[in-house]
Amino acid sequence: MSEKRKVIVDGEEFEVDIEKKGDFWVVEIEGMKFSIKMDEISSKDSPGKRKKRGGKRKLSGKISSSIPGKIVSLNVKIDDLVEQGQVVLILEAMKMQNEIQAPLSGKIIEINCESGDSIEANMPLIVIEPENIGKD
Repeated sequence: MSEKRKVIVDGEEFEVDIEKKGDFWVVEIEGMKFSIKMDEISSKDSPGKRKKRGGKRKLSGKISSSIPGKIVSLNVKIDDLVEQGQVVLILEAMKMQNEIQAPLSGKIIEINCESGDSIEANMPLIVIEPENIGKD
């Protein structure tokens, strides 16, 4: 039996259907099905049971897309200061435009794309240096 879950992939939230089938998980996202195999997953880590995490999770300043697409607009430039959640670019993927948000607050130190570029999956697009680097 499948269940609906919200997942975040590279800072973008999706609602998916997920179902265990033997050694694989079948995940349906926006009408496309993917078969995923995870090494050494225990029943306590299954989607039906959520783990409570203590402390703060370290966020990455690297922004990439898990799927190929096209950059519709780039809203930042090198040395811009951004806030967590600020839209830094719009990516068209699977015929949908997706607002890609900054995963953390900081300074843009690297941009590897321009408006109109076609990008590959998992390609680093923007790198943000966290605002607390170098502060005591």
